[in-house]
Amino acid sequence: MAYETDERVAELTDRLESGVKELYASDSYAQYITAMAKFHHYSFGNALLILFQCPHASNVAGYGTWRQLGRQVKRGEKGIQILAPCGFRAVMEREKIDPRTGQTLYGPDGQPLTEKVNVSPNRFKIAHVFDLSQTEGRELPQIGVSELSGDVADYTGIYDRLAALSPLPVEQEDFQAAAKGYTSFTEGRIVIRPGMSQAQTIKTLVHEIAHAKLHKPADILAGEPQKKRREKEVEAESVAYVVCQYFGIDTSDYSLAYVASWSRGKEMAELKASLDVIHTTAGEIIDAISPPPPRLERTREQPHQRESRPHKVQR
Repeated sequence: MAYETDERVAELTDRLESGVKELYASDSYAQYITAMAKFHHYSFGNALLILFQCPHASNVAGYGTWRQLGRQVKRGEKGIQILAPCGFRAVMEREKIDPRTGQTLYGPDGQPLTEKVNVSPNRFKIAHVFDLSQTEGRELPQIGVSELSGDVADYTGIYDRLAALSPLPVEQEDFQAAAKGYTSFTEGRIVIRPGMSQAQTIKTLVHEIAHAKLHKPADILAGEPQKKRREKEVEAESVAYVVCQYFGIDTSDYSLAYVASWSRGKEMAELKASLDVIHTTAGEIIDAISPPPPRLERTREQPHQRESRPHKVQR
């Protein structure tokens, strides 16, 4: 039985790898990457400014960028204010420095030599950006689906066995972030957003259990190198894909796109480096939550009654 499980897990990890490769080669992935390249990566300070003014912000860009993407800012929408570098340049005079010694150069009169240089003072101006929700028009290209739907056979049994297996207590609770679940070693728990479909709930729970099993802070204290976030996400979602596929829950449209978005380009560095970990962890979870085989109850045999034989009559 264990050998059959191992073979099936190997088959599913191969399917995961080939599926992500096919996604990278597709037109939809190219269109998605092209669109995403138009969104700026904002500094930590600007990210906080965006969060304070528009807590639900997802994709943020300037007015012109939205027009390039075929979308228009809705009438009456107020822009989100951020700080943009100002292109102002100035000319300043400074002492000449000997490039070899780093010392100030002096003229015949004993005075320091000077030179004029162009500088860009660290100045900022207020700029306005808009969130996706403030615009309308052409749909943005996307890969995969944003949420799974559908019911799961033996949902309650699988959920309960996963919760029992989890290294951290599992709770269902609403929270502000856009994620569907999270693992907190600080809080000492896994939190799953309620109200999702059965398929999405099981997938998310396996994803978070993989984080709890593989990415404990204690590993750092033990001298193991800290994995980058993209490596962690690739591992967790890949484990979720394999486990769910094993139990007949098809997460391909969601998981392949998720893994592709976190893996480093078409060479899939994180996925290839983690295949052994994914295989082992998925196998452990599958073995732990598989329903026990049905017990064959033996029918108790009734003791054989001795045949009554006629007594011999002594003559």
